[in-house]
Amino acid sequence: MYKQVIILRKDLNAGKGKLIAHGIHAAIGAMKKIDDEIVEKWEAEGSKKVVLKVNNLKELKEVENKLKKNKIPYFLVKDAGLTQLKAGTVTALGIGPIEEKKIDKITGRLKLL
Repeated sequence: MYKQVIILRKDLNAGKGKLIAHGIHAAIGAMKKIDDEIVEKWEAEGSKKVVLKVNNLKELKEVENKLKKNKIPYFLVKDAGLTQLKAGTVTALGIGPIEEKKIDKITGRLKLL
């Protein structure tokens, strides 16, 4: 089974629409880093995805470091600074789709958004 995980920061002073858009950026960006064959299998299984939250940038960076250590592709979203946030603000992280058991080892302790 394959799964995609999107992680959003809880501490940002941004509107719901902004966070949703950044979650979508994370999902698409992460999917583009995955082999087409895996994406097709994931889609055939129903395209499971989960949206999780972290309290702040430090927690998001901890997840990123674990992904790097385990050589798991991911996509980090940074705001362009055109509306609610300063340019370069890290807002979201997308992972996968990859094997569910691999992703759960890294994100299993995080809470649903």
